[in-house]
Amino acid sequence: MSRAAPIKSPWRIAVDPLLSGVTMTLLLIGLVMVASSSVAIADRDLAMPSYYLNRQLILLLVGLAAGAVALYTPTRLWEKFSVVLPLIALLLLVLVLLPGVGHTVNGSTRWLPLGPIKVQVSEPVRLLLLMYIAGYLVRRHEHVRESLGGFVKPMLLITLACTLLLAEPDFGAAAVLLGTVLAVMFIGGVRWRDLFLLASAAGASLAALAFTSPYRLQRLTTFLDPWADPFDSGFQLTQSLIAVGRGGLFGVGLGGSVQKLFYLPEGHTDFVFAVLAEEFGLIGSVGTIVLFAVLIWRSFAIAREAGDAGLAFQSYLVYGISIWLGAQAFINIGVSMGVLPTKGLTLPLISYGGSSLMVCCVALALILRVHHETWIRTRAASPRKVVRRRKARR
Repeated sequence: MSRAAPIKSPWRIAVDPLLSGVTMTLLLIGLVMVASSSVAIADRDLAMPSYYLNRQLILLLVGLAAGAVALYTPTRLWEKFSVVLPLIALLLLVLVLLPGVGHTVNGSTRWLPLGPIKVQVSEPVRLLLLMYIAGYLVRRHEHVRESLGGFVKPMLLITLACTLLLAEPDFGAAAVLLGTVLAVMFIGGVRWRDLFLLASAAGASLAALAFTSPYRLQRLTTFLDPWADPFDSGFQLTQSLIAVGRGGLFGVGLGGSVQKLFYLPEGHTDFVFAVLAEEFGLIGSVGTIVLFAVLIWRSFAIAREAGDAGLAFQSYLVYGISIWLGAQAFINIGVSMGVLPTKGLTLPLISYGGSSLMVCCVALALILRVHHETWIRTRAASPRKVVRRRKARR
């Protein structure tokens, strides 16, 4: 029995058509929505109606180029250097907090200026730490499963990262990072009791922080009753709800949103889904949610296939990326629809924002790379399985 022919060219990639197709569809929706939701504010503030669209296009090209590098980089290299990646993540988190280094917007210091681009450090930090956790679960698999210490050690580093994120402050990014890491650790085999104890402590700490911070407490009370102060603290949420309500079943049509005309703050970033709901209605909103659901479902399937093929690091990494993207999309959409308090998180692949867009492109390219490596390993192993089955028949 001859072996299956390997891929002859190193440039040939076994791309998953469903995942890549959904990703490109969401990116195109993002470009359309950034163009529609930002035209008024760009014309008013900069006298350049296509300013944000042009920047989004440039950043998308940069993100696709970075994604291409990730697509052709063997994941074993990320696994090999996963031990040092958290040091880079912590360095970024410290740098952004240094006076005169980090860039501050609306009271939050979250960006590092790199020439014409400002990088929101929470985005690459999240991916770097997920790589570290995936590598740790492979290196210390038995230790994680059998002792509390094996679970606590990496969580101390994650806690430090979350503390630095809260100092920016970026409560939403810290909550998503902590929740994603806990979910990946659970998949990696952490004992229920250990996970419950730490998750309870983390939840209590975040809740205490939310209730003891005046502006976070105001966000929470505003979320519960935004109409109590619709022209001040509840302005964002009420305008978002009005936009969603105006959309009806089929929407008012592309470009027809009224709320984006100086009523809805951050209409091209945090509340882009509200503009989408107004212009494309329930049909467009549900269609977008279905696309995200398919993206997460297919990513989970790729993670499971990688685990079945013996690619543990790759499997944990893809699980982490899937949970992160799904959680962030859920929170952003939930905020726009008034079912969650405002968190300041972008809608992956759709909202305006270079850091989020570029890191999402790299993250999804990593998932496609894992699919490629899983396909190669499965194909290489299949002839041996055929031989074993034939010998068993004899």
